[in-house]
Amino acid sequence: MKQVTLTLLLVICVSLFPQDTASAEALSNKEHNWSFNPAQNNQPATTEPLYEELIEKYGGLYIGDTREKELYLTFDNGYENGYTGEILDVLKEKEVPAAFFITGHYLKEESDLIDRMVNEGHTIGNHSYHHPSLPAVSDERLEREIRSLEEEYEKATGRTDMMYLRPPRGTFSERTLAKTAEMGYVNVFWSLAYKDWETDKQKGADYAYEKIMKRVHPGAVMLLHSVSSDNAKALPKVIDDLKAEGYTFKSLDEWRLKQEEFFQ
Repeated sequence: MKQVTLTLLLVICVSLFPQDTASAEALSNKEHNWSFNPAQNNQPATTEPLYEELIEKYGGLYIGDTREKELYLTFDNGYENGYTGEILDVLKEKEVPAAFFITGHYLKEESDLIDRMVNEGHTIGNHSYHHPSLPAVSDERLEREIRSLEEEYEKATGRTDMMYLRPPRGTFSERTLAKTAEMGYVNVFWSLAYKDWETDKQKGADYAYEKIMKRVHPGAVMLLHSVSSDNAKALPKVIDDLKAEGYTFKSLDEWRLKQEEFFQ
């Protein structure tokens, strides 16, 4: 509990009192690949100590309050494979909020689905315009990747609420965390995922259900890919059974609000 409280305080302090990131170029640009360590018996996952330190320092998120049976459902949407509409139908029926992290390609090609996400109260997150590894590009290119998607999103929807970033490919460095935090973004990683993105290796709804239920834990930030037919088929039972176990699904905005209230 002490560790969770300290994490919350650090994240809040970064959000309310941003660090001086003007010297981001001088920070380490060593590329890291996000990873997490699943625990047994639905206990909270962990990550590398360095990753934990960097996320706390720059106000990111990979896990919520592990004292509460709260879940954050997120999807990565690089391209459409015909299942997002079905997923949105389930979320609407079950009254569950989610975050969809989109690319420039998705924004241009799937305007109807974007409209549904917005109109049905979901969060639209930034997954960059062209999906490059951010440590591999300059500060100027990084800013273009993020701002260009942000601007196109505003043109398409009239909204200016894009504030969550899922680093493309799950790669990051201290420089990219600092730069994107300076731009006003919260880097959102995850504490629950499985290999669901290979569209030619889907194994059925039961397989997806077992993978998700085995790894779920209090405070989980769940990463699923909407290209997976397994996820679309398993999602109704996943949601129903998790609710029956006492879990509630929260939005990323609720996570931010909870931290601000905790700080006050």
